[in-house]
Amino acid sequence: MNEQIIARNWLALIAPKAAPALATSTVLILARMWNANGAEHSIGNAVLMTVLSLAAGTAGVCASIGRAGDPVIAGTAFAASGGLALAGVAGYADGTSLPLLLWVLTTAVAYGLAARYWRDDRRTRVAYERHVSDRREERDHIERVETIRGTTQIEVARTGAVYAEQLAQALVTRATLPGFDPRALETAGLPGLPAAGTFQE
Repeated sequence: MNEQIIARNWLALIAPKAAPALATSTVLILARMWNANGAEHSIGNAVLMTVLSLAAGTAGVCASIGRAGDPVIAGTAFAASGGLALAGVAGYADGTSLPLLLWVLTTAVAYGLAARYWRDDRRTRVAYERHVSDRREERDHIERVETIRGTTQIEVARTGAVYAEQLAQALVTRATLPGFDPRALETAGLPGLPAAGTFQE
């Protein structure tokens, strides 16, 4: 059986692994640009980012403990809350050490959360591949058994046809011998021969 070979692009393989670092780095870079454009020590901007971060965190809590809790919505809300908190601190602080420290912590937390989903995805993929492999082996086994059975039936039919032809030829040859008595065959329980002249067309 020919199996389809799918060659994935190297960019498609590393993009999910680099996404958390790219996201937190983008937030840090934009927050530092915001800091350079007047957000440093701005109380109004700090209050705004704090309120937005708390609102996103509250939305994540509500989504995770709700009756119809959706882990995707909760994870998105918590990620937005962390990103807003990082942006607020990076935009308000005057130095770069605290924003870099928060960037490292946020990136580590993002990778910790992503690793859980990557692990679940890998388990699901391995289970699916194992299931597909088992089904393929079962189908190949059934196909081999049916092939052997069909070949055996063909051979049996061919052997039976050859035997019947040889038997008919032997009976015809025997009937032409002098002193052959067809009644002796019937007495022995063998099928009777056709009437004389039947074998000649």
